[in-house]
Amino acid sequence: MALPAPHLDDRDFQSLVDDAKRLVQQRCPEWTDHNVSDPGVTLIETFAYMVDQLLWRLNQVPDRLQVAFLELLGVQLEAPKAAHVPVTFELSAPQPGTVPVPAGTRVATRRGEEEAVVFTTTGLLEIIATRRAYVVTQPAGDSVVQRTGMLDEGLSFDCFAPLPQPGDCLYIGLSDAVPACLVTVRFGCELTAAGVLPEYAPTVWEAWDGATWAECEVISDSTGALNLDGDVVLTVPGSHQSSVGELERLAAWLRCRVVPAENGLRAYERSPRINRVTAFTMGGTVDAVHADVVLNEVVGVSDGVPGQRFPLRHTPVVPGPGPRVVEVDTGRGVQEWQEVASFAASTQDSHHVMVDAVAGELVFGPAVRNPDGSLRCYGGVPPQGSGITIREYLSGGGRKGNIARHAIDVLKDSVPYITSVDNRIAARGGTDPESVDEAKVRGPMVLRTRQRAVTAEDFENLAKQAAPNSVARARCVTAGEAGVAPGSVRVLLVPVAPEGEHGGLEFQDLIPAPDVVAGVQEFLDERRVVGTRVSVERATYVGVTVVATMRSTPAAESTMVSAASLRALYRYLDPLRGGPDGRGWPFGRPVLVHEIAAVLQRVPGVDIVDAVRLFPVDLASQRRAGQVDRLEIGTHELVFSYHHQVRV
Repeated sequence: MALPAPHLDDRDFQSLVDDAKRLVQQRCPEWTDHNVSDPGVTLIETFAYMVDQLLWRLNQVPDRLQVAFLELLGVQLEAPKAAHVPVTFELSAPQPGTVPVPAGTRVATRRGEEEAVVFTTTGLLEIIATRRAYVVTQPAGDSVVQRTGMLDEGLSFDCFAPLPQPGDCLYIGLSDAVPACLVTVRFGCELTAAGVLPEYAPTVWEAWDGATWAECEVISDSTGALNLDGDVVLTVPGSHQSSVGELERLAAWLRCRVVPAENGLRAYERSPRINRVTAFTMGGTVDAVHADVVLNEVVGVSDGVPGQRFPLRHTPVVPGPGPRVVEVDTGRGVQEWQEVASFAASTQDSHHVMVDAVAGELVFGPAVRNPDGSLRCYGGVPPQGSGITIREYLSGGGRKGNIARHAIDVLKDSVPYITSVDNRIAARGGTDPESVDEAKVRGPMVLRTRQRAVTAEDFENLAKQAAPNSVARARCVTAGEAGVAPGSVRVLLVPVAPEGEHGGLEFQDLIPAPDVVAGVQEFLDERRVVGTRVSVERATYVGVTVVATMRSTPAAESTMVSAASLRALYRYLDPLRGGPDGRGWPFGRPVLVHEIAAVLQRVPGVDIVDAVRLFPVDLASQRRAGQVDRLEIGTHELVFSYHHQVRV
């Protein structure tokens, strides 16, 4: 998409005339005839015409030239990105057969003060019915013991060794593999296990994928570490499959394995005793994207000339999991044209097409005239009269898709037997489209660095470029600062994170995923100066709690004022969206009492801010220190809001 050129002065001829007539009324009230026949009005229009010509010439420089230079460098506006999140569908009750959740099923957040955020599933989810077929135990280093017959006869057994050791396993064989499904394992237990805290049992649940054991996520456990009758609800990995393995039975195996107790917690002193085991499927998990999936859209008919552009009906367009495919119906068959990033390597026989995501257009290759007068086509030209159809694309995206966990709870499309939906983790990856001002800042960086990391600013820009959907901010700590050794740099990452309660953030959402850290590390290693050592880590934070007392105006409701004040505090003391300029709290900037008071004073409904107190918080121990009037933040640290308190 061509970068839109800015107007330095957007006044036109008529607005200049109207402004002049307004000034005449203010400064010369005796002049009452403002008709076009009046000689004075004729003079006003003459001068307005001359000024209009000057403004037209002014708008040609200098920003317009800057935009033109950026286009020559190949700098284009970045399209928005769509947030992704796995969503879990739950059944009303176990079903005897497979329940499909079609691709394209829409789910949403609950509508409140803001518009609901809609997500669309990207693939087919099959919730496969299953049941318990076998039960096997195996103490660490010992042989397997079949327990299925004992359960069928109503007998009980120890699921681990009498004194459980790390490596003891309880195996449960399911009749059918249940990849990406939510499985409930129902136990009948005797109160025999001792030593462990129910919520901190030293066990892990795993599923066999045909090659290795993949860890399952435990959604809930009401058995008290296998001491009580109850359910263990698991999310099974998508790689789950049936296998014989070493257990001598063909089944889809799950296992509960004893692991060493950590962090000073106690281990099992006696084995749990089991007298009943059943299993059934209660739901499944599938990926969803904050975008609408558009299928088989007819965009137009080719006129047979190079450089054709066809607008798409749904914008903005966001990147999908792979290149888009365009179908060209020539009347004698349907051709598949593949999406490419540019036409630089395309020839006149190449079935290539570009998608301008920001403008929302399909673009076919242009023709360039050579010095000898001949034309060279960069990309093929669909024959005249051919119908153009794009098979699939995504439309939507934006930062508002980065929602908090458990925010999705509305089914927009009805699915039989499905009663609820939930996102157990926060959505990530949504970004807004790049503005012209942002492109103007990025353009000189592209020209200067040429993808090489030399200065601290280079490392920061390239770190965000390495993972634009995951990294919101980056900070480079150079040699000699904060204990960084000579010849080394440390890059601190602040990930994209959704807003939580009252507009705040969850601390765990500010810890970048290991694959993001590894990806940025690899990206920077390829672009660093030879001999420079690069370490990529998460940013460090200083916790702060604000305790404020204020009075509201007589017409304001105190609960509304309190909620608005908390939102203002969390938004101002936010490492991503806070600070004086709203672009994130600056690294190393202290927190001052009078600034917090000013933020609260601007909240609608606040009459007087009586008192504001600041308390540093150790985020590791979650302990609050003594009151301070000025909270110092390290040069390369950020502030984090921790449980603010407001009394109105």
